[in-house]
Amino acid sequence: MKIKCLPLGDYQANCYIVTDDTSMTAAVIDPGVASDELNDLLLGYDLKYILLTHGHFDHIYGCESLKELYPECKICIHCADEPCLNNSELNLAGDYDGYLPSINADIVFDGNEELEIIPDVNIKVLHTPGHSKGSVCYTDFKNGIMFSGDTLFCRTVGRTDFIGGNFDEMMTSIKMLSTLNPDIKVFPGHNRLTTIGDEKIKNRYMRKL
Repeated sequence: MKIKCLPLGDYQANCYIVTDDTSMTAAVIDPGVASDELNDLLLGYDLKYILLTHGHFDHIYGCESLKELYPECKICIHCADEPCLNNSELNLAGDYDGYLPSINADIVFDGNEELEIIPDVNIKVLHTPGHSKGSVCYTDFKNGIMFSGDTLFCRTVGRTDFIGGNFDEMMTSIKMLSTLNPDIKVFPGHNRLTTIGDEKIKNRYMRKL
């Protein structure tokens, strides 16, 4: 397994490319915009899944172009954020550029599902509302990795003042994440890599719990 991070778009949302060089398969987490660099990183791989941590435009805009290149890949999102895919008010694009790409989910999660995205990488869908109603953290407990979207960042948490955001729900989600193995590496939706353990010590929101 290899993980590459590619910050995309005006808001530099982290897109993650997870690849297996034996099977030549790949999964992408949060393709924020259409990107030639992203396409180049996927050359030679069979893209199996596009995993969306939530439905805001800066994390989903690249889905349309990837789906055109890899029509068999599966776009995945939590059911509570599925409406964001085709609603510029819910995905916040109305406040940005109003563009509404054609995106439809192939797999809709309720939470707690498990999915092998490439060989030996099995993610569990942890529903972590707060930033949005359908925010999730995709967590591979065996390999000790988490893609946290805009729920948990290095030293902070996601905003809760957007449509569907809720501070109390965010704190409940953060409390749940604080109980996980401290060695889990957290790949957030913006900014740099961290761990659950570091956040328990240095994140002021997690320290309050």
